[in-house]
Amino acid sequence: MNPETTGPEIFANAVQHVTFGPLSTFQNLSVVPLLSANEQEVDYLTLDEAIAGGWARITEVSDEGQVPELKIVAKGDKAVLLVDGEELVGAKQNRVLNLTILVPAPSTTTIPVSCVESGRWHHRSRAFASAPRTQFAEGRAARVRQVTNSLLHAGHRRSDQGAVWELIAEKSARFQALSATAAMSALFDKVEVSLAAFVAAFPPVEHQVGAVFLINGQPAGLELFDAASTWRKLSPKLVRSYAVDALDQPGDAAVPQAPVDLPGAFASAVASSPVSAFPAAGEGEDVRLTGPGIAGAALVARGRAVHVSAFPQHA
Repeated sequence: MNPETTGPEIFANAVQHVTFGPLSTFQNLSVVPLLSANEQEVDYLTLDEAIAGGWARITEVSDEGQVPELKIVAKGDKAVLLVDGEELVGAKQNRVLNLTILVPAPSTTTIPVSCVESGRWHHRSRAFASAPRTQFAEGRAARVRQVTNSLLHAGHRRSDQGAVWELIAEKSARFQALSATAAMSALFDKVEVSLAAFVAAFPPVEHQVGAVFLINGQPAGLELFDAASTWRKLSPKLVRSYAVDALDQPGDAAVPQAPVDLPGAFASAVASSPVSAFPAAGEGEDVRLTGPGIAGAALVARGRAVHVSAFPQHA
């Protein structure tokens, strides 16, 4: 990669140079694999790997705690990849990550988060565990727009916390997923058997580095990583995210065929979206999609697009 290539250019190139695998469908959720012939060797740990191996510990920022911020202590010599929407459970209340961050090691870093358990503010544990899911896609889409607006207008990475809680409450009510603490986790627990079936229906394929997701034949989001091994590790969490929305939007799974190439058209729209770039919360650049039709963001670090996520504005 040319050292003078900018973060926005690296992001656009990454999306433009993937190829598309065959579409597969389960119920009303369809997945089009994004493929890359370049075998990238990862030089970081995923959050699950880092916590399980004792290489990372996430806690409240202090005994008192602050809702929109947590603290991660990364040890060893490998950075830790935290992905937008990954849920952290425990401590004073469950949270989700506000954006994708590559945390350098060794370091102590403050990370921006949103609460997904509005009815609790007391310790259940001193440190957080990583849940096997990300926030449902509808919530991620809304939150990524909120964080982008926060960066553009206030210079920080905060969501609209009230709106986050409202979406969780609305979706939980539709699923009749009751929780004494209004926890998003109760919603996923309620439909876990169904979610496991979705995960089993979409195993990673060779050279897969991401996917375009469609619900009832319409684009619901795009996820792209820098390495096939990262997709293999994180795809179950992301499939669960979109599957919850698919269960919430029952309908026709039929996907229009040529000449209407919806997955390709959506990927092209993502690649050509207007963007603004900011210094990342950890390593690299935080590239935010700012056009009217698509909400999304990309983490560009170490000369490559480590993670891209994008959603149509209607999502």
